[in-house]
Amino acid sequence: MLGESRIKNLIETTLALSSADDTDVSLSAMEEGVTRFANNAIIQNVAETDAELQVRVIFGKRSGTAGTNDFSRESLKRVVKAACEIAQHQPENLDTIRLPDPKPIPKVDSFDERVESASPELRAKAVGEICKIARDAAVIAAGAYSTSTIESAIANSRGLWAYHPSTSVDLTMVATKENGTGYSHGTSWRLDRVQAASLGQEAITRAIKSRAPRHLDPAEYVVILEPYAVVDILENLATFGMGALSFQEGRSWMNGRIGKLTLSPKISIWDDGLDLDGEPQPFDCEGMPKQRVDIVRDGVPSELVYDIHTASHEGRHSTGHAQPYDDDWDGPMPSNLNIGAGDSSAEEMIASTQRGLYITRFWYTNMLSEHNCVLTGMTRDGTFLIERGEIVAPIRNLRFTQSLVKALKNASAVGREARPIGGYYGSHRVPHLKIDGFRFTGISEQ
Repeated sequence: MLGESRIKNLIETTLALSSADDTDVSLSAMEEGVTRFANNAIIQNVAETDAELQVRVIFGKRSGTAGTNDFSRESLKRVVKAACEIAQHQPENLDTIRLPDPKPIPKVDSFDERVESASPELRAKAVGEICKIARDAAVIAAGAYSTSTIESAIANSRGLWAYHPSTSVDLTMVATKENGTGYSHGTSWRLDRVQAASLGQEAITRAIKSRAPRHLDPAEYVVILEPYAVVDILENLATFGMGALSFQEGRSWMNGRIGKLTLSPKISIWDDGLDLDGEPQPFDCEGMPKQRVDIVRDGVPSELVYDIHTASHEGRHSTGHAQPYDDDWDGPMPSNLNIGAGDSSAEEMIASTQRGLYITRFWYTNMLSEHNCVLTGMTRDGTFLIERGEIVAPIRNLRFTQSLVKALKNASAVGREARPIGGYYGSHRVPHLKIDGFRFTGISEQ
């Protein structure tokens, strides 16, 4: 790790080199070890250490950004000069705003020294347990187990300073047996919360149970979704409507629905960057403190997440959800989402289903229509038929085409236990969901 003192010195040195009206400098540093396995054996142990410093400068209504991972003084001079030259060659942008004044940053401890000291031998031992379970069951296991330390820091010319160290553990694996497959995933900032053997057994058991899948005609079915499938739904809802930019541009699924009962009253969704049961981060990439945002309350869309840019258009304050300004920038985004727990277990959901499907996860999902969040994709790694309250057989993977707004309006049960699942934008905590009506439109050829 670079440490707070060295990072602060690098950032302050960079700030002093800028002649812009406003300047901010951010630095992210990462040390990661990864153990990969396939065919029930470790195939690779790799380690990576990297850090990147980014400079953003503002001259009036022009801004420029440049970055480097070379922290020599000459390199810092070059990156500041590059950002200034980029800004001077930009056309004026009336949306360019001043950088924020500092605000108090809440303290949150998401650093596990056991993760920091995790060795290749420690990861190899955990992966070895998975491979042994797989060999004993005549199943083929493949995946990756990683341990990381991350440092995030930002300062600006108005006196803002924020620094946060954190750790991350992630295990993802797929198991195969004949034409059956299983999947499992675990993530946390704490080492003891990612139980390798348990996750391995989960994927292996599902691979065995999903062999010889039956054909089932596409139709509308009651579905019970594992958290892996739920997080896919949740991140698509976030991408296409929980941020203020998409709402201000009229393309959010929340447009016209704020304050109206839209989803099932059993559904509440919030974002909380300080939740220690997830992977907390107390500030965003603009240095603004994270705030809990209740996005959906009892089925009613209520609040959006904001960065400084979108907040300025409505005379509001940032909620601490800024995303890096790059080619993929699409405004603020929630990255620590939660779906409120309900009062049902997965077993109770199955027992109450006369006919339906139990779905492990989705893949290759794509949005067809943003306003109602119409999503299409495939099931994967364990799709099962439920009849008369019991799982009776695996079935071939199906393609779905479904409005997520309508699906969550039909949510009839929510699991009582929420599970942390890593996604594209962060780590989210989600339970099982039962949905009374999910539209399947095709069947896999495999």
